[in-house]
Amino acid sequence: MFKKLLASVGIGAAKVDTILHTEHLLPGQTFQAEIVITGGNVDQDLSGLDLALMTRAKTETDDGERFVSHVIQQWRLSDQITLKAEEVIRLPFTGKLHNETPVTELPVTNNQCEVWLATGLNIDMALDASDRDPLYIYPNDAMKSCMAAMENAGYFMAKADVEKGHLKGGNFSSHSGIYQEIEFRPRSVSLFGVKEVELSFIPEAGQTHVLIELDRSFRGDSYASLTIPHTPEGLNHVPYQLEQLLR
Repeated sequence: MFKKLLASVGIGAAKVDTILHTEHLLPGQTFQAEIVITGGNVDQDLSGLDLALMTRAKTETDDGERFVSHVIQQWRLSDQITLKAEEVIRLPFTGKLHNETPVTELPVTNNQCEVWLATGLNIDMALDASDRDPLYIYPNDAMKSCMAAMENAGYFMAKADVEKGHLKGGNFSSHSGIYQEIEFRPRSVSLFGVKEVELSFIPEAGQTHVLIELDRSFRGDSYASLTIPHTPEGLNHVPYQLEQLLR
């Protein structure tokens, strides 16, 4: 299986490499990795080792909008390691991506979505942008069905980003502290029609929730939500559901 050197971090005399079997993943997917710790010229005590799943999220400040690094989830790999000079320690690791991991692989030019894994002694090191290497996160079948339905309904994907905050629909809510917005615009604009549609996905085991924000001319924003079961019937019903909501 193809393996990629995902992150290489120097910690004092020691070096820590994270090797992932594949960097192409879906939200909520299980992955395997190997953490390779190589000692330097002297013995060294490491106080702990963490692996963090990161994204870049837009947030509002007094000075306007800016992007900040956000920890989606974090795993403690080891509490304390005594590393002898030139010793090599290999730590096998199996993790599961958060269900709300943003999708990065989207057919849109203005794509501001990034996801990466970072390895470090503490969360401050994990936030260091120089230590990051990207993950490639793909939409699940429910998301792809929504995107295809929007395209068939006369909309094109214009922008995608990640924002700080939480979402809440009729029967679901987000938990990661961030949410992704995928913006669609109509190919032809009518005077009183929809100007913009933003989709946000909250995947779960067996289903994906969708929060839909519609911006209509002279009518402002409105919200709707739907839940798509991960079944052939559920996926096939998506075009009809979206068509009703976009009227």
